Amino acid sequence: METRLNLFEQGQKAVSTLFGISGYLKKATIESSLMELINFRISQINNCGYCLDMHSKEALAAGETTQRLFGLSVWREAPYYTKRERVALALAEAVNACDVPDEIYEIAKAEFTEQELIDLTLAVAAINAWNRLNITFVNTPGTYRVGQFG
Repeated sequence: METRLNLFEQGQKAVSTLFGISGYLKKATIESSLMELINFRISQINNCGYCLDMHSKEALAAGETTQRLFGLSVWREAPYYTKRERVALALAEAVNACDVPDEIYEIAKAEFTEQELIDLTLAVAAINAWNRLNITFVNTPGTYRVGQFG
């Protein structure tokens, strides 16, 4: 598909707000490798090609394995994710669905601090916003360069 409008030119004020959230999340105590897994998984669910391209490249550049990225859609069955990653993925998927059952929240609360729970939830909200913007205005997958947005 062809880009419908250049979001980064036409929507500078809007995206600067999201870049601010992304900057905050980069400084969060949650490990960046886990944040990339969350961003990749939610982008899979939301079918955002641009964000999948971006976060796969960032994750691989940071040392993530192809096996773990390729297996992310079946993380419940795959043996190579840590307990912390599994809990975060379960919470992220629940937040993405706007349905966080008590059981998932309690498991997450046992694994993450209150601040980390807030940051994980914000991370899902942020990637959702990016997914929706990139899907609506068609930011072409394949064009992202590692570190392009800082």
